[in-house]
Amino acid sequence: MTQMNAFGLLVARLALAALFIVAGFGKLGNVEGFAGYMASGGIPAALAWPVILFEIGFGLALAVGLQTRLAALGLAAFCVVSGLLYHYVPGDQMQMTSFLKNIGLAGGYVALAIAGAGAWSVDAKFGRGAAAATA
Repeated sequence: MTQMNAFGLLVARLALAALFIVAGFGKLGNVEGFAGYMASGGIPAALAWPVILFEIGFGLALAVGLQTRLAALGLAAFCVVSGLLYHYVPGDQMQMTSFLKNIGLAGGYVALAIAGAGAWSVDAKFGRGAAAATA
């Protein structure tokens, strides 16, 4: 893998991970409020903590390139599901823009799952995703 490809995949991982890391830590300031918001979309409020831990954990895994394909696919699914539950409101242009951003992000996560973590990652260090690290 060229240094440019390794750098590009690192930048992609960090950019895509930042969204979930920042959002997850941000929710820690008002877990009750987040739980209420989740309930408004039909998701049990009791899942607030697991969702927060998912966002932080999968975001950090993506950032360092640990189990990158799994983390990227999990985050892609999260984007699609949360987009459908909370932003798919065809009559509201702002909500539809948010929905389409979620779909676009999901596409980025899927592309990263296909490409793999790249050479500058924990996965490459331990020989996981070797095809992507050598392509």
